Amino acid sequence: MTRADITFSSCALAVRDLDEALGFYRDVLGFEVRADADLEGTRRVSVGPPSQPDVRILLQFPGADPVISPADRRAIVDLTAKSLLGCLVFVTDDCDATFEHIEAAGAEVIQEPIDRPDDVRDCAFLDPSGNILRFTQSRQANRRRASGQAHAATDPRGL
Repeated sequence: MTRADITFSSCALAVRDLDEALGFYRDVLGFEVRADADLEGTRRVSVGPPSQPDVRILLQFPGADPVISPADRRAIVDLTAKSLLGCLVFVTDDCDATFEHIEAAGAEVIQEPIDRPDDVRDCAFLDPSGNILRFTQSRQANRRRASGQAHAATDPRGL
């Protein structure tokens, strides 16, 4: 039996305030708004990176699904508030520049850029709703950055 090709399409992320979350994902991260609609009495907004038109992150209120019980809805709100529910990992070609941009926008820093033992550089923030966002620099980009720093360190002119 041949395995079918599987690609990633979308994920849902619980947010406390849709307009605040939309401002962060659109204005700070530069994502496009893919949809902003009222479904079954609940507003849902989907966003995604311009370079990946088939990928959507659905921003919705915690427990937005109408079949979720009030007790489960409260549990989702509590877990989101404690940063225990949502986590997204993004790839960037420059972890340090991404960090500086997002930090300057006022996002809460969880981890400053570090070089991990597996040859990956990454950093982490909380979005306005408490979801963890990690920004990982690819191994190849990390090697280019390290190579550039090595050259700058050996050239007294900094070239």
